[in-house]
Amino acid sequence: MTDKIRVIISNSQKEVKIPTGLRMLVRRCCNAVLRMENFQGAAEVSVTFANNEQIHELNKMHRNVDAPTDVLSFPMGEDGKYDIDPATNAKILGDIVISMEKAVEQAERFGHTLQREVGYLTAHSMLHLLGYDHEEPLEKVHMREKEELVMTQLGLPSTTSYVLNSDEE
Repeated sequence: MTDKIRVIISNSQKEVKIPTGLRMLVRRCCNAVLRMENFQGAAEVSVTFANNEQIHELNKMHRNVDAPTDVLSFPMGEDGKYDIDPATNAKILGDIVISMEKAVEQAERFGHTLQREVGYLTAHSMLHLLGYDHEEPLEKVHMREKEELVMTQLGLPSTTSYVLNSDEE
């Protein structure tokens, strides 16, 4: 049993209606990743549903990439050390920003549900918050395996196997 996980979810876009149950799925996804990684202690993570314009701005500002992307992770910890929220004593893992427009687009392109896509993006981003990276091909494979394991645990297994071209990441 992991300690309390606080997932703060906000919706700052109007382009995509957030389906019933999607917030709960995001929470379950965050919990599943922390369980899989044997994360110790209470944790706090912030998830924002954004539109392409908002995520484009963030991508440009923080990564110097002048284009919208599907998800951005802003880890607060380094090497397993995290700031602690004095009010709750929880480790602050960081922020996840998901472009709902991109999620809809990618769900259609990969032929699966919006729930599966948002769940996958959440799992991917949570792993980033915990220090995972995908710069090296082997790290990328390792990360993808973990993401798929979480999706399967949540009852959202991949219907097809897909590999992104390097220009699509």
